[in-house]
Amino acid sequence: MSSDPLARPAREAKPAWLKVRAPGGAEYRRLKQTLRKLDLHTVCEEARCPNVGECWAAGTATVMILGDTCTRGCRFCAVKTGNPRGAVDPREPEHVARALAELGLSYAVLTMVDRDDLLDGGADHVAATVRALKRRRPQMLIETLVGDFRGQRDAVATVVAAAPDVFAHNLEVTRALTPSIRDARCSYDRSLDVLRMAKQEAPERLTKSSLMVGLGETDDEVLASLADLRAASVDIVTLGQYLRPTPKHAPVVRYVDPEQFARYEQEGQRMGFHFVASGPLVRSSYHAAEAFVATRARPGSEPTEAQQLERLGDSPGVQSSEPGMPVSYVRQASEPPLQLIPAAGLVRR
Repeated sequence: MSSDPLARPAREAKPAWLKVRAPGGAEYRRLKQTLRKLDLHTVCEEARCPNVGECWAAGTATVMILGDTCTRGCRFCAVKTGNPRGAVDPREPEHVARALAELGLSYAVLTMVDRDDLLDGGADHVAATVRALKRRRPQMLIETLVGDFRGQRDAVATVVAAAPDVFAHNLEVTRALTPSIRDARCSYDRSLDVLRMAKQEAPERLTKSSLMVGLGETDDEVLASLADLRAASVDIVTLGQYLRPTPKHAPVVRYVDPEQFARYEQEGQRMGFHFVASGPLVRSSYHAAEAFVATRARPGSEPTEAQQLERLGDSPGVQSSEPGMPVSYVRQASEPPLQLIPAAGLVRR
């Protein structure tokens, strides 16, 4: 077989440690049906995340706002690319806030497509969604996983001022791979600057980033990127295996074994990160990292193992002993029912 990575078969057999159970279970089906009914986009589906079964069975999802069309075209990402031409639904922040309340989540992850067609990159829209969520569910923890806003400090400050519990922006890949894997408008140093700006705007706020491996980087380059993130005062970092979403995307060059991921985690802890999640199937939004945020934001709030088992039941693919699993919210009888916006009304023209 040729050593050229581009010659690797698109559906090369994956190692045993990357095999996951097919999505299923009552909670998974309930959440899928509810998301469709509420006309919400999730990055779980758009980016074809391998953990969708585990996360949805546990009743959590990462909601994508500002539409489902990204103005950038990174070679690792399955989200569709195009030009929304400035179209934004002003009702989306309130709609998302009410929908997430209906879903019964205590930890919400809001991510976004890049919107280079907007002057502020969509920052005001993200901030409006955070504020709407906090009005409706003050006790909900909110993570914003945002783009780089073209490095505009005012845009970063706008999101930070809305007071999300976590400000996240992904470095994605090592410095050497950035030009060939990320969109040409992305920048390794700009991403570090965005994370640094967020920490400067609110030093008490947790910041978070993520790296993919398996695209051709060396282990030393991974460690160098971790050091760069820590130098930017990033608190939480996640590392996971890149999986090729379609044959059109960048090929997998190597499958990093669990032992190496464990070494990344050890090195990250040594560098001083507050929390490191490192494993083949770890992604930006990951239960363990969310649990860490919950314990930091509300010390002593983590549920007991019995409470976790009661909530999760026998949902397939869920590790019910995971510490700090967010506890679901039950809508009060006095709360008005969610008034759905018809799907046709959310079409972005």
